[in-house]
Amino acid sequence: MRASYPEIDPHDCFVTAGNAFGIMTAGIDAAVVSFLGPSIMKRVQHHIMDRYRGEQPVGTAFILPTGNDRQPFLCHAPTMRVPGSIEGTDKIYTATWAAFLAVQNHNVEQGQRIETLAFPAMGTGFGGVTFDEAARQMAVAYDHYLHPPHRLDWDQVVGRHKAISYDGDKRVIR
Repeated sequence: MRASYPEIDPHDCFVTAGNAFGIMTAGIDAAVVSFLGPSIMKRVQHHIMDRYRGEQPVGTAFILPTGNDRQPFLCHAPTMRVPGSIEGTDKIYTATWAAFLAVQNHNVEQGQRIETLAFPAMGTGFGGVTFDEAARQMAVAYDHYLHPPHRLDWDQVVGRHKAISYDGDKRVIR
């Protein structure tokens, strides 16, 4: 579905595509703060300071309750350290993958399950990634989540890597 943040249907958890410091003053993050209130940014930043010593690595994600019935949870899954181009990288895949794992862990450990997720087009703002490429990497992460490997060997690793990687200027598509 294509809609602005306030127009999307109610969901259990929204995944942000922010930066490693939780500074949520631009792009989709600013819309989230406008909707949920400035305390959400403070809570995200305090979590980053408490759990990640002030800088959350790309490829990690965490979930916080929002206090909002329309969107009870927020998942912070940065696609970049600081705003800038991530074109030609696998950071969208990495952030999307981290978000799925954070939800899985939340559902195992917490009482209130997350059933519906809403994602922005990860990395398409300041990250400069095309919508098609963002959708491709997000879809690969979802496919990998739905179909985990039953063995770990180099053939499996290479197959997963080729599904998301670049080789020079050429995108490798499975």
